[in-house]
Order: sequence, then structure tokens, then C-alpha cells
Amino acid sequence: MTKLKQYKMFIDGEWVKSESKKTFETLNPENNKPWAVVPEASASDVDRAVKAAQKAFEGEWPKLLPRERGKYLRAIGNKLRENAKLLGEIETIDTGKLFRETNKQANYIAEYYDYYAGLADKVEGTVLPIDKPNIQAMTTRIPIGVIAAIVPWNSQMFLTATKLAPALAMGNTVVIKCSELAPAVMFEFAKLIEETGIPKGVVNVITGFGDPCGKALTSHNLVEKIAFTGGPETARHIIKNSSENLSEVSLELGGKSPVAVFDDANQESAINGITAGIFGATGQSCIAGSRLYIQQGIYNEFLDKLVKRAEKIKIGAPMDPETEMGPLSNFKQLEIIEKNIKLTVEQGGKIKFGGKRHPFSNEGYYFPPTIIECDNHNLPVAENELFGPVLSVMKFESEEEVIKKMNDNQYGLSSGVFSSDFSRALRVSNAIRAGITFVNTYRLISPSAPFGGIKDSGYGKEAGIDSIKDYTRVKTTWLNTSDEPMKDPFTIG
Repeated sequence: MTKLKQYKMFIDGEWVKSESKKTFETLNPENNKPWAVVPEASASDVDRAVKAAQKAFEGEWPKLLPRERGKYLRAIGNKLRENAKLLGEIETIDTGKLFRETNKQANYIAEYYDYYAGLADKVEGTVLPIDKPNIQAMTTRIPIGVIAAIVPWNSQMFLTATKLAPALAMGNTVVIKCSELAPAVMFEFAKLIEETGIPKGVVNVITGFGDPCGKALTSHNLVEKIAFTGGPETARHIIKNSSENLSEVSLELGGKSPVAVFDDANQESAINGITAGIFGATGQSCIAGSRLYIQQGIYNEFLDKLVKRAEKIKIGAPMDPETEMGPLSNFKQLEIIEKNIKLTVEQGGKIKFGGKRHPFSNEGYYFPPTIIECDNHNLPVAENELFGPVLSVMKFESEEEVIKKMNDNQYGLSSGVFSSDFSRALRVSNAIRAGITFVNTYRLISPSAPFGGIKDSGYGKEAGIDSIKDYTRVKTTWLNTSDEPMKDPFTIG
């Protein structure tokens, strides 16, 4: 029997078991077999991690020159590059994501740490034009304090970077709660952070379940900001918990992102963009383009081409460099997808391709690329976020019609428009109620490009130059420049 890999949590610069000694196994989605054992954090473990972060915040870390903090961020980026292969392998085993993607992503994520390292000493204050003689007022930006960064399993290295890098650059300390579904790569990442020599307690990495671990973290009285990526249901609990500590909250939540293909679109480009958006990463992406609207004039032709493209997608082992789609991350997601497809078919949806478990699912959580024709976007697969490779397809006639349909959903994270008429593409983009619109492309990221959503897709932005300010608070300082004593406060006039 293969010995399971053992992990510990990283708290206050030390590798520790949970106080209760409780652990749980994490499963390899490729074969549904346990491969690692991780600690299950209790409320007391959370308290220890938060207090370690608070102690570090009261210590030297926020007092370092910003450029010195930037050096630590660059060191983290270099460690990511040097260990991209290891990190990619661990993340692939734990999540089922393709190794060629996780390996590449680990390298690219290093650029986020470089980006915020460069911004660490670029955040400026302001001298205010005050309406009082001999008085000068100025604003400065100060760190917030202890940040609770809560990341999901699907893109945890990336989503950690968009929280951790700006938080550290501005002098905050961080407790990272990684997902209980696939936490292993985050502990490997913590080892690299330790190797940079960063002061103890500045970064802490724990994992556990929503209750008690997540609840204790988001309601802890020393936590000043919560940066969460996940689902709306969990987000609502987090908001309630934050009422206990009045912490700031930013939420990057799910999506049911619409994509419109107009009859003048470059069809090859559109098919590649749609394939990347919904079948890339097995559809397990917040910005997955899962609602497709095709203009009536090209509907049948385009749908046939899309089905033929889906038929060619190679499903297989995620470590195989030839594989284009691996397994889903967990069995629960597989069940949710099957339930929604069944309901959709019962209500009139037509499966054009896929729709049933792949033969590989006898061992792992494999589900094929699936395309379902829907007569309206209120069918379950067109309305609900499935977090899998399921595309709902609908037709439209006019620009006004498709805008209305694209906006008729509770989510508002991402969207896409394919058209060779750039005036129309810009009009539609401006009219779509979403935080991101891709025009004639899809599924791109950059350190300098902010992302985030509206409606049930959350609020606040991650990445980009402005997000670094979200990890600060504005402080106003008043200066009396006169040599004369301050006036008697009870003298009128």
C-alpha cells in the first residue's frame, strides 16, 4: 500500500499539527484514491494563526521600508519559478488540473509578486488644500493589519497571489485558509515562503472546514480584512461572520458568464475562444463562458462546427502532455452537473454532445465536454453555475435582444463578444452588466488587469494597480505650522 504524504500547517514560522490532532485525507481526482493527509484546523488553531499574524504586524514587518518588503516579494516570485515543476505536479495530483497548465501557471504567477514588489514604494499620499490659515493637512496610506485570505481549490496559487502580494507589499500580515478539497500545493508554497526568510507570523497557512475553521477565521476580532474567493452561499455566511469584527470584506465569487457570437464574427476565433472559456480547465473556472448566444443567421452552421471541435478534445490523465481535458476535482461536482443536466433534458433541453459520465469515471471524476441546446436561458444548465465543462447554447436575432438575455442572470463576473464590427462589440461590451468583457478572445489574465464582478459575483477588485490600495487605510494628519499658540477653544471669533 502506498504511504500517504503527510502535511502540517504553517503557523508563526513553524510546522504544526492541529491542536486536536485531527486530520483528513485529500483524494486524487484521477483515480478517487487518497494520496495525502492534512491537518484539520480547529478554532484554537485559527486563533493561534491570527495571533501570530497580529504579533508580526506589531513587530518589524510594517516598519520595513517598502522597498525591503518588495525584496521579499521578488524572492517569493523567484522561488515559484525555481519550483514550478514541483508545484505543478502537486497541484495536478490534488486537483486533476492539467500539469502543462499548472506548471506554466506557477511560472506566470511569479510575475504577480514581481508586479507588487515594484508597486510597494509607489503608493503616495496627498497634501490637501485646506481652508484654514497656518494649517496643513495630508493623507498617507497605512496597512490594515491582519488579512484573512480565503482561496478555493481551482486556481489557488493564482488567487493567493492576487491577495497575498498586495497585502504584503503594503505591510499587512496574512492568514491563508486554503480549500479543504485540495490544499496540498499551498503547504508546498508555504515551504518556499519560509525559505525566503520572511519574518515569522507574516504569512500563515491553515486548512479546515467551513465550521469551525472558516467561521472562526472570518469572525476573529483581530482580523481586519477578509479577501474571499468562492461561492455566493459561503460569501453570505462570511458577511454575517464579519459583523462580529466589523472587518472589511472583498468578494470574488462565481459566474454564469454569457458569450455572444454575431454573424460577422471570425468563426475560427470564436470557436477557439469558446472552447478555452468552457472546456479549458474542465470548465472549473469562475469566468467560464458557460452561456453561449449565437446569432440566428449562423446558428446551425456554427453549432455544428462547435460540436465537431468538442468531439476532438482528448480526455485523459492530467499528467499526460497530450491530454486536453482532465477530471473534475470532486465527486460532489459531478453529481451537481448530472442533476442539472437531467432536469434540463426533462424541461426540453437537447444534448448535442456529451451529457453522460466518461468511461474513465469508473476510476476518477471524468465528465466529457457537453453542449446542450436550450430554448431559453432559464433552464437549469443555462441558469446555474455548474463549475464543469457544460455549455448551454441559445440563439438570438438582434443586438438589443442578446444584451437583454446576457444581463438576465444573477451573476455578473465575465462575458464575451465575438464580432468583426468593433463599434458593435464596444456597444455590447458597455451594455453588459459584468466586471469583465473579452472581445474576440477569452480567458486571459495579467497582473496589471483588475478583475471582479457585480451582483452575485461579488464586489471589490483583485489584481491591477488600484487593488494595492485596498490593502491600506487612509490616514489624515493635521499640522499647525504657526509659531503662535493655538487659540483658546472657547473664544468666539
